[in-house]
Amino acid sequence: MKLPDTYQYKDGRFYCENVGLDQIALEVGTPCYIYSKSSIESSFRLLSEAFVKVDPLVCYAVKANSNQSILMLLKELGSSFDIVSGGEFFRLDRSGVSPDRMIFSGVGKTLDELTLAVERSIFCLVVESVFEVTQLSKICQEKRKLSRISIRFNPDIDAGTHPYISTGLAQHKFGLDMAAVEAGLEIIQDNPFLELVGIGSHIGSQILDVQPYMDAFDKVMQLAEQLRSKGHAIEHVDLGGGFGIPYRDEPAPDFDLLASFLAERCSGYRILMEPGRFIVGKAGVFLTKVLGCKTNHGKSFYVVDGGMNDFIRPALYNAYHNVLPVSECEGTGIADVVGPVCESSDFFAKDRTLPNLPPGELLAVMDTGAYGFVSSSNYNSRPRVAEVLVDDDSFRIIRSRESWDDLIRHEEI
Repeated sequence: MKLPDTYQYKDGRFYCENVGLDQIALEVGTPCYIYSKSSIESSFRLLSEAFVKVDPLVCYAVKANSNQSILMLLKELGSSFDIVSGGEFFRLDRSGVSPDRMIFSGVGKTLDELTLAVERSIFCLVVESVFEVTQLSKICQEKRKLSRISIRFNPDIDAGTHPYISTGLAQHKFGLDMAAVEAGLEIIQDNPFLELVGIGSHIGSQILDVQPYMDAFDKVMQLAEQLRSKGHAIEHVDLGGGFGIPYRDEPAPDFDLLASFLAERCSGYRILMEPGRFIVGKAGVFLTKVLGCKTNHGKSFYVVDGGMNDFIRPALYNAYHNVLPVSECEGTGIADVVGPVCESSDFFAKDRTLPNLPPGELLAVMDTGAYGFVSSSNYNSRPRVAEVLVDDDSFRIIRSRESWDDLIRHEEI
């Protein structure tokens, strides 16, 4: 596997940009998340340049990594944002992001969240059900306030990804089928405070083959043309998110092919896209320390201080992540890398070829910048870990490690 340019061995030590990970461990402790500023910047620019033919509105998917320092960095790069909760709105608002740079997606928005979106005049609210259109219509009518909306269409397209992160098939909860679109249109047409400005789909996550995007886009464009013919001023077509990253040696998405396809078909429409993982995934590592090695019935386990509560992707999706020692070590063997949580699903790697790792050795779980810390929890009453941002030869803590007092801060006896 080719390492990202920002992570390299130098003189037997593993570096993020120009900072040794062992130096971060010494000052911050383990476990922790480490992010490379230059990696985030280069991924965002790569995506923008790849689709320059269609000049897309890039809306970073906040759910991938919502640390305010990451959001501020992307704001400075010119990104807009895709949110799925009132809490994500709050994070962006505190980061100084204007509501007109936000789109609000999600299949289960509360009345409070819908009201917030209307009152703050966000750029676009993406509706995903007839009941949501009904609730939104009532709110806009009562407040006499216009809301710009987009319909998330369910195109019944298989994205070819893990079933837990596939979202565009008929059996999934996301989006509206054609019958529901028609029912929603009746409500929209009867309310002068609802302005239908977009149509889109989102077929899944960690997608490496661009063909499913093209298949879905053709269906969405047909619907966009139908809506325009009925008098709706459709401004944009939303491609969704889900661009994958190579966790092993898979080919990266063919953006040149997809960009050319879009350029041929989207004349007269603005293209929106909602990347998350592609921008931050490879920027991050999860740093953990070996507590010791044990053998059960001939099988070897390296037990580390990080657990599935800190990084759940391997347990939840059986996801593969490369695991590298921070110091180049001698020897070789086959072992699992496991954590201290009381679940057999608490692992980061299984049957992996690794050097001999003494207690205290540091391990970097690679490509954890997306859906890492944001999915962490306090399971087993474990405090959530620190987050660190590296900028060339310096670093700073962008989220402090929780204490035991933090675990019970909101409890009452």
